[in-house]
Amino acid sequence: MLKDTRHMEGLKEQIDRTRMPRHIAIVMDGNGRWAKKQGLARVFGHRQGVKTVHDITVAATELGIEYLTLYTFSTENWNRPKEEVDALMNLLVDTIAKETPTLMENNVRLLTIGDLDRLPDGAREKFMGCVAQTSGNTGLSMVVALSYSARWEITHAMQQAVRQAQEGLIRPEDITEQYVSSLMTTADMPDPDLLIRTSGELRISNFLLWQIAYSELYFTDCLWPEFTPEELYRAIIDYQHRERRFGKTSEQVTK
Repeated sequence: MLKDTRHMEGLKEQIDRTRMPRHIAIVMDGNGRWAKKQGLARVFGHRQGVKTVHDITVAATELGIEYLTLYTFSTENWNRPKEEVDALMNLLVDTIAKETPTLMENNVRLLTIGDLDRLPDGAREKFMGCVAQTSGNTGLSMVVALSYSARWEITHAMQQAVRQAQEGLIRPEDITEQYVSSLMTTADMPDPDLLIRTSGELRISNFLLWQIAYSELYFTDCLWPEFTPEELYRAIIDYQHRERRFGKTSEQVTK
């Protein structure tokens, strides 16, 4: 049975294609709570969440979004029950491998940020193989934040800076905002224009703290498995109705 998408097309038509966010980052929250509502184990929520990732990636590609960063697994998530971590890791890597042909067909480039050294060897090798296979694609860049946290990233960047200082490569006055940004895992990407968090939680949860200094934040009560392309359209429309001042006054922005 085909889904009636006329109401979605109505929302899609409201989007101003001249004011699109280049980079959307999403905290995909609520898989476990969705499963609990259905009386299912948490892993079923993660499986449903994978389907949502597919739908949102397709929608972002159709809209011409350049970067879509998905907070998939945080460094803190390693503290969850081992059974859930193992199931989630296997699901993630297997799904990426199965979806790689689709990514190739749609010209999607797969990237990753995070402490990948913590991944099991087999999972890391399989995942990085998919990254390498899509590296030549020039469409949407889908960035998987895996074993990632902003505090880990900033700590890692400062360690790099100290090493360079010890080697005499930098002086204190060389440490500018641009220099710090160059040490981040996102150095080759624009900062997110729009950060979306699902599930009704009103916090950032250690995600891209350096990069979202001027991002627009959008919170929705939708659990991630319920987040449809229509919800993405709503978030973008809301974003386009905001005035981005970057510290300036309204008068300066409108000149």
